[in-house]
Amino acid sequence: MVSAEVSLRELGIQLPQAPKPFGAYVEAVQTGNLLFLTGMLPVVNQKPKFVGRVGKELDGAAGREAAGLAALNALAVAKERLGSLDKVSRVVRLGVYIATSGDLIDQPGIADGASELFNQVFGPKKVSARLVMGVARLPMDMPIELEVILETKP
Repeated sequence: MVSAEVSLRELGIQLPQAPKPFGAYVEAVQTGNLLFLTGMLPVVNQKPKFVGRVGKELDGAAGREAAGLAALNALAVAKERLGSLDKVSRVVRLGVYIATSGDLIDQPGIADGASELFNQVFGPKKVSARLVMGVARLPMDMPIELEVILETKP
């Protein structure tokens, strides 16, 4: 089995700097062997890269890209917290919240922007359970917010 760190290198992915909280909370909390990540957003240098709702101001491709960027930020936070992504034994749950115009029906395809990245980095045996939900608005009018729970090795 290839390590997550090796997978990142082979995919040519350099993780961004882990985003910092926008309010009175922390980016990650570990209890036992579970690492809970706070809502991961599609930000670059603490600024929204995507703004608007999928199906209104943004198309599905932009939504997928935003989901992938939020997933990259999640990986960056996990690596900062754990020291190495090789300490992740499984992606337990991925919640994908998508701000939509209300008539969007391809939420699963948009959420795949995050799921596929996790699958590429961690491998198919560590695929998560997933919840995908369309919502009216998300923080700072961003289109995607991820909720991630990771199981870690001691």
